[in-house]
Amino acid sequence: MATPSGPPPVVLTGTGLTVGELIALADGEAVPAVSPEARERAARSWRAAQRLAAEGRLYGRGTGVGAHRSVSVDEGDESAHGLRLLRSHAGGGGALLPARQVRAMLAVRANQLLAGGSGIQPAFVDALTEALRLGVHPAVHEYGGIGTGDLTALAQTGLTLIGERPWVSAGRPAHPGAAPRPATTGYPVPAARPEAGTRSAAPAGPPDGDLYNSADAAWRGPGRATGPDAGMVGRPHTSWRDLGPDPQTGRPEPDAPAAAGPGAPAHPGAAALPLTVSAPETPPAPGTLPAPVTLHPGDALALLSSNALALGQAALAQHGLDALLRATHAVAALSLAAVGGSAEAYAAAVHALRPYEGAARAAGEVRRLLGIGENGEGMPGRRIQDPFGFRAFPQAHGCALDACARLRAVVEVEVNCPSENPLVAADGTTAHHHGGFFAAPLGLALDAAGLALLQTAQLSVARLSALGDPDLTGLPGFLAAGPASSSGTMILEYTANSALAELRSCAAPASAGHAVLSRGLEEAASFAGQAARQTLRAAQAYRTVLACELVTAVRALRMRPVPPPVPAFTLATAALPFGTDDRPLTGDLAAATELLPRLAEL
Repeated sequence: MATPSGPPPVVLTGTGLTVGELIALADGEAVPAVSPEARERAARSWRAAQRLAAEGRLYGRGTGVGAHRSVSVDEGDESAHGLRLLRSHAGGGGALLPARQVRAMLAVRANQLLAGGSGIQPAFVDALTEALRLGVHPAVHEYGGIGTGDLTALAQTGLTLIGERPWVSAGRPAHPGAAPRPATTGYPVPAARPEAGTRSAAPAGPPDGDLYNSADAAWRGPGRATGPDAGMVGRPHTSWRDLGPDPQTGRPEPDAPAAAGPGAPAHPGAAALPLTVSAPETPPAPGTLPAPVTLHPGDALALLSSNALALGQAALAQHGLDALLRATHAVAALSLAAVGGSAEAYAAAVHALRPYEGAARAAGEVRRLLGIGENGEGMPGRRIQDPFGFRAFPQAHGCALDACARLRAVVEVEVNCPSENPLVAADGTTAHHHGGFFAAPLGLALDAAGLALLQTAQLSVARLSALGDPDLTGLPGFLAAGPASSSGTMILEYTANSALAELRSCAAPASAGHAVLSRGLEEAASFAGQAARQTLRAAQAYRTVLACELVTAVRALRMRPVPPPVPAFTLATAALPFGTDDRPLTGDLAAATELLPRLAEL
């Protein structure tokens, strides 16, 4: 239950975090609370690792990493070695990731450390959970992990936790222009650039119009923007704030300018001004950041040994995909009603003889949503057999349901168990050097979900095409009104196939990739992070495919003399624009996209 002062807590125990709870933490709809028992488990692992390291060498603590596994760390150099490890591995590239994905990573890593076995000091758990509570996160780049540990993302996180890199809040650094906090190990940190004409080496803030350069954490003033930022003086760095719809929800940014507002042409034919956004929220005061953690021997590798980013992205993908697949039941049911399809293919008796759980569920949901009997009573259909888009829907969509359920199961195993190498035994007597960080189960589950989603998306496009065929529907071609040459919903086939092409490219299995790294010592990779990003993009593309089918099915049902009295149609017809004249349908698709989460809850 929510407290009067804020969101409800999610108690992190290291063993019981669900995808739903993880999403709530990523979205700021819940705050983390650490189980005292779990924190003590992590503390025991830390103490055991210290004792084991004193008795003999542990990989990454008394040795180098990768091909340097046999290179000893000099006595007394362990802390400096850990700092060098974080700095040298913070080499991520590409765009900065959305806050939601980074927050999911923080929650995953905190819970994994509470599972015990990492040997890291519990102060890192405290800092990770405090960052989630305060709404700040490290700047993390998308490229760097290959499914054998999200090394660059977690190194960037580690440097932020110890104070070398700035926290990010509300789309920009939490303390714009301030000098990074020095690491508490006593090793030098590059100073921030002083502003011209000031006496302080740590300016109070960037000059007006400065841009934050994510590559080197320095402020670049007017005329100094380079690369993708060139010409962007006077607005926030696009990596910090998306200029357009949220890539996860599809909803526009709340402060995006209106069509007739800033950025609109000044007069017909004039070029549009660059899109701008309103100023970000006020950065938090200095006291609202996690206190820097003092880096101890062994902490660096213990933090890095995880696929926390890929797992966070996979959880977000699974959660979004689950909702879309549930919405698909309602959309497919409306399409079936619109073409006067047969319910025989959805009969319970058919699926009892071929007992796949997903297929039986898909068939049962369509029956329930249309209010028909278990064996198709109440919907005889116009034809002996319908096209595959209708007749084979339970079989194809059932595979997607099964794959989504499997992905959730894998994610919930991985976020609730230790994967660190070396792994400190629960009884503290030994440390195991192992390959538990190799994310093959996650990568394969994500690839399976992408392939299964492609199958059901192809049938959605097939149903969309069928809805425009007068031989199947008995309605005007492309559901057009007015002159015979009217186009109606014709263009939605193109839009849906364009999105389907993106989805198809995302379905290429990332786990088929190969890499040989670190002088041949690491001769394979799971590419789970790539699979997670592909699944996120695939779900976004599928959202468009499904919206195209929904707009077309509702139009077809409105053209029927007696539309079906079912909740899905009642909800959809109230939300979608009316009219069958030739007009732009982008607004219809936007409304349909917004409606999908509500259909998923029917």
